[in-house]
Amino acid sequence: MDNIILLFLCLILGVIFQRVKHFPKNTPVALNQFVLYVSIPAMALYYIPKIKIDTSLLYPMGIAWLGFLLSFLFFFTLSRLFNWSKRLTGCLIIVSGLGNTSFVGFPVLEAMFGKEAIKIGIIVDQPGSFVVLSTLGVLVAMLFSKEQPSVVQMVKKIAFFPPFITFVIALILNFLQVDFSIEWQSVFQRLAATVSPIALVAVGLQLKIEKRSKHWGFLTLGLVFKLIITPLFFYLFYKVALRASGFVIDVSIIESAMAPMITGAILASTYGLKPKLSSMMVGVGIPLSFITLVLWYFILK
Repeated sequence: MDNIILLFLCLILGVIFQRVKHFPKNTPVALNQFVLYVSIPAMALYYIPKIKIDTSLLYPMGIAWLGFLLSFLFFFTLSRLFNWSKRLTGCLIIVSGLGNTSFVGFPVLEAMFGKEAIKIGIIVDQPGSFVVLSTLGVLVAMLFSKEQPSVVQMVKKIAFFPPFITFVIALILNFLQVDFSIEWQSVFQRLAATVSPIALVAVGLQLKIEKRSKHWGFLTLGLVFKLIITPLFFYLFYKVALRASGFVIDVSIIESAMAPMITGAILASTYGLKPKLSSMMVGVGIPLSFITLVLWYFILK
C-alpha cells in the first residue's frame, strides 16, 4: 500500500510544482534524463544478474514483446486509415504498447498473489518491458519523431542508449553467473528505487488535463487498448489458443493489464511525440487501472 501511496503523492507533487516559480521550465526534461541515464540502468544492473534464464520465461517475456508488436499493428493501421500525424501515431504505439510492470505492477502483484508473484513480475519487466523500451521503443521514437535518422544512426542510438548498454553488461554477468559485491548491489538498488518518484514528479510537471483538449478521444482509445484490449488478447492467446494455465499465466495476464509505463511516456516526451497526451495517459491511466485490474483479477479467478 505504501508504494501505491507514493505513486499518487509524487504525481500530485509534480502537478503542484507546476505553480512553483522556483522550478525552471525545463525541470521535466532534466528529471526525464536522470531516469533514463541513471535510474533505469541501475535497475538493470541490480535485477538482471539475479534472473534464472530458462524456457519458463517465455510466457512472461511475451507480454512485453507481443504487446508492443500488437500496439504497433493496431495504431499504425488506424493511422493509415485516418491519416494521423507521425508524432501522434508514435506516441500511441509507445505509451499504449508498454505497461507499468514494475512501479505499479510489483505492489499490485504482491497484493493479489503474494510475494512469489514478484519473481514473475521481474521477468515481465526486465527481459521484457525494459528491453523493449531500450530497443523497439527507441526505434519507434526515432522513426516517428521529426528526425529522419539513417540505419547507421538508429543502430548507434540504440547501441549507445544507456539502459541498453547496462542491459548488455548485466546479461553478460548473468551468463557468467557473476554478480556485483553487496555494497554495489545496495547502491544500484537505491538508485533503481528513484525511478518511480522522479519519473512521476516529471509526469506531474507536464500533466495538464484540459476539458476542451483535442487529446481526449486519443486518450480514451489508448487506455482502452492498454487496459482492456491488450489483456483480452493475452487471455485469449494464452488460455484459449495455447490452453496454458496456472500461477505464471495468471500473473502474466495481470501484468499485461497494467497502466501505461511511466518511462515509456518519458521516452515519447523526450522525442517530442505529443508530451501532453503521453503525460495524460499516465496520469489518468494509473488510477483508472486499479479498477480494471480488479475486474481482470476476478475474471482470472
